[in-house]
Amino acid sequence: MAEVKLAGVGKAYGDVKILKGIDLHIRDGEFMVFVGPSGCGKSTLLRTIAGLEDITEGTLSIGGRVVNDVPPAERGIAMVFQSYALYPHMNLFDNMAFGLKLAKVPEAEIKEAVTKAAKILHIEHLLERKPKDLSGGQRQRVAIGRAIVRQPEVFLFDEPLSNLDTALRVKMRYEFAKLHEQFKTTMVYVTHDQVEAMTLADRIVVLQAGRIEQVGAPLELYEHPCNLFVAGFIGSPGMNLLDATVAEASGQHAVVRVKGSDEAVRCLVDASGARVGDAVKLGIRPEHLRAGDTANALATRVTFVESLGGMTYAYCTHPAVDDVLTCAVEGDRRLAAGTALALGVPPEKAYLFDARGLAFRRLAAAPTERSHAA
Repeated sequence: MAEVKLAGVGKAYGDVKILKGIDLHIRDGEFMVFVGPSGCGKSTLLRTIAGLEDITEGTLSIGGRVVNDVPPAERGIAMVFQSYALYPHMNLFDNMAFGLKLAKVPEAEIKEAVTKAAKILHIEHLLERKPKDLSGGQRQRVAIGRAIVRQPEVFLFDEPLSNLDTALRVKMRYEFAKLHEQFKTTMVYVTHDQVEAMTLADRIVVLQAGRIEQVGAPLELYEHPCNLFVAGFIGSPGMNLLDATVAEASGQHAVVRVKGSDEAVRCLVDASGARVGDAVKLGIRPEHLRAGDTANALATRVTFVESLGGMTYAYCTHPAVDDVLTCAVEGDRRLAAGTALALGVPPEKAYLFDARGLAFRRLAAAPTERSHAA
């Protein structure tokens, strides 16, 4: 096992900067997940740790050893890619053993390592088959097994489940969690899937345009996003954001006037740095809105209803939002398009962001771990 430290790490292609001053400490044995929109630099960041991309500036260390100029094979890492990258002419045993054979590991040790990894991944009965005879989930297990037999200090995963169907993704998330619990090895995982990030990670790194926006435990990012970007990115469906102005401000609460209406919404935030008349964004997650509650409420009209069985989503119009305002209600609740719907905003569940997009500190609960923005 090993910790990974990045200090001022940058990556550029000519004048185009892809990674910008990345400072990050991945703890020994931690399951760290990188998330962010396409093009944010998350896969590039993973590849710099692997040594597949040279860094332009800064220092990268693994297990206390600076590895800026160390080739990938000597970094003590193993990487699993989005594509399985299995050799089609080899059976599963040979695919998993290939790296050990290149390293001239004795045959007895290779057999023991492959057999042990196959049992962990429940594919020991498939070792004589070739990749074409396997399902997508089984192929991914082989790719993971190939990494396991190397006994790396750090596992790196680049969107390993993106080629699988929904049911297999759910099953494989469980398998990844079990692997981490069993090996307790440092794991770094890139995904665009929030569910994967929230369910697997000890901590999540949210990236945008080559910079770290926030690092924290999953619930910390959900409950205490540091800015508008993180607030809008974490959570599915995304947080509702409404234009508003400050009507009252103190260290104990704020009252905001919502754009295009006479509605006043109270928020339990420390607004001591705000002034009356300041433009702000009011944030409320769909699952926190109280349909039919007229207290501290927004007046909306339903335009579309999405019934998913256990949960129903109502998409509503409101003058303060450009698109739609989303509300989550019980699955057995019946709503029809065109219906007027009051949506109560619990003050302790409200979020508020200033004109720069920075979050006001919420007073409902203390953060579980201090977050930071780069």
